[in-house]
Amino acid sequence: MGILSGLSSPADLRRLDVAQLEALADEIRQLLVEKVSATGGHLGPNLGVVELTIALHRIFESPEDPIIFDTSHQSYVHKILTGRADAFDTLRQRGGISGYTARNESEHDWTESSHASAALSYADGMAKAFQLTGRSERKVVAVVGDGALTGGMCWEALNNIASGHDRNVVIVVNDNGRSYSPTIGGFADNLARLRMERSYDEFMEHGKKTLKSMGWVGERTFEALSAVKEGVKSHIIPTEMFPELDMKYVGPVKGHDLKSLLHALTYARNYDGPIIVHAVTEKGHGYAPAVNDIADQMHATGVIDPLTGVALSQSKPDWTSVFTDAVLDAAERRDDIVAITAAMAGPTGLAPFSEKFPDRFFDVGIAEQHAVTSAAGLALAGMHPVVAIYSTFLNRAFDQMLMDVGLLGLPVTFVLDRSGVTGPDGASHNGVWDMALSSIVPGIRIAAPRDGAQLKELFDAALDITDGPTVVRYPKGALPTEVPALMQLEDGVDMLHYSDATEDGLDVLLVAVGSFAGVALEVAASLEALGVNVTVVDPRWIVPVPASLVGLADDHDLVVVIEDGIVRGGVGSLLSEVLSAAEVDTPLRRLGFPSLFPMHSSRSELLAEVGLDHDGILASISGWLEGLVED
Repeated sequence: MGILSGLSSPADLRRLDVAQLEALADEIRQLLVEKVSATGGHLGPNLGVVELTIALHRIFESPEDPIIFDTSHQSYVHKILTGRADAFDTLRQRGGISGYTARNESEHDWTESSHASAALSYADGMAKAFQLTGRSERKVVAVVGDGALTGGMCWEALNNIASGHDRNVVIVVNDNGRSYSPTIGGFADNLARLRMERSYDEFMEHGKKTLKSMGWVGERTFEALSAVKEGVKSHIIPTEMFPELDMKYVGPVKGHDLKSLLHALTYARNYDGPIIVHAVTEKGHGYAPAVNDIADQMHATGVIDPLTGVALSQSKPDWTSVFTDAVLDAAERRDDIVAITAAMAGPTGLAPFSEKFPDRFFDVGIAEQHAVTSAAGLALAGMHPVVAIYSTFLNRAFDQMLMDVGLLGLPVTFVLDRSGVTGPDGASHNGVWDMALSSIVPGIRIAAPRDGAQLKELFDAALDITDGPTVVRYPKGALPTEVPALMQLEDGVDMLHYSDATEDGLDVLLVAVGSFAGVALEVAASLEALGVNVTVVDPRWIVPVPASLVGLADDHDLVVVIEDGIVRGGVGSLLSEVLSAAEVDTPLRRLGFPSLFPMHSSRSELLAEVGLDHDGILASISGWLEGLVED
């Protein structure tokens, strides 16, 4: 029976010696590869923090000492050590455990958002609260890394943490040199210099061995050397590192050496005041397919062969690959096209652009706010920036979109990958807010393509707009079957289907936003079988609302908007305002995502749960039509 099976809580780690902890680390790695290869998930980041997480739970007393994982996709080992090892068959699946820390799963999970660079701010606030309530002996541990220190929030928090000399915050820098890909920026360069700088450690270790062999004289001499070690370290560490923060620093520590980690973290636990522990780890450590994955060291993976790391599912053409081709084509034609990403060149499809046009590609790190305002600067100076980020991360840069781009009427094109319901990654990764947020920016234009051909066409059209910002949004995953238009109206609205009106049938206008075109056509067929006349249109440009929708709405008995975003403030709300202003009183109903944080599940399961699949949409419309007949 393995060591892991005998653990029921982190406290059990304190009865194990170092050799047993090392054996436990091997067991955990085997478990991670076995389970994550079957479910998919963030494999590389968690393989890299096995020893670090064991050491944290051995030294600190969770949950009394909160351990907060920034970008908590690196919390799988934490979950294993806090009683959830047996649940890993359900990772990221409906009713199973989350791929991030989740407050409803365990008292050891204090946070659950998967957006990067927030852990230090959480830690700052918690330490202040402990101090105010007489519990200042409690330590707050923030594990930050995987690129999160490229985010500005971290530096804002560091500034505050450093000012509280009597607040017990332990900042553990998990330095693997990467986020999704190699970490960008001056801070990363400084960490790299620290990783490579062994002079201090070698000096002290050599001195200890030599002087202690000389008896009591050597012992006294070594004590004297130790007294000046801070002076030595300040000479070794680059002066740019944590300037003027006046915080204790320990490291760099070998992140896969349990003895070194236990020693450093014990020192941090016993230290009064804020302290930084710099642990150097390797993403994917101990699993050759991850270590040798040059692109992202298996940052996130689908179902794979656990022996080889090879994906078991056939890759299909997806939305992101269409965007990749489109932006490359545009850059070939136009020298003013530049591309910006926030540490995700690969996931957003910009990696080929970075290789072909390296001088016109900018990775700003996990810093979406800076990305957007930097794009504004590029536009002011005559370029047309393409900012490619996940929909959910646009939330962080809304102020910059509104005030730094929108107010100035700048031609910046936002390409929002993973828009709408994404599924397994849970609440904070679903991109259901982007239409409601971006649509309130004056002068903005928003496109929602229904298939790959429309994505290419609408992206090219967005690049031709010069008097304000544009958004092109699309979901995650494989491309749907292309849906041809029967005709295109003068303002660009595509007519996808219409029924020959009968004398007695009710007329329903379905406004299908983006990828909902396919299911709208299926619902239309079902309604027609019930004797209902149905028109299906795809606005393509959903903001501003196309004028032709007003006339179409006036000609029908019911208008239904189907959208992959929150109902409140979405496309249906915009169309309702336009119809009201035009004094068109045709009943309008909205089908979109309710105002809630969706749990992790597959996209299809989530859509069915909120009535956005064929059966749910059909049932809703049928009920509304019954009400019209009764009236």
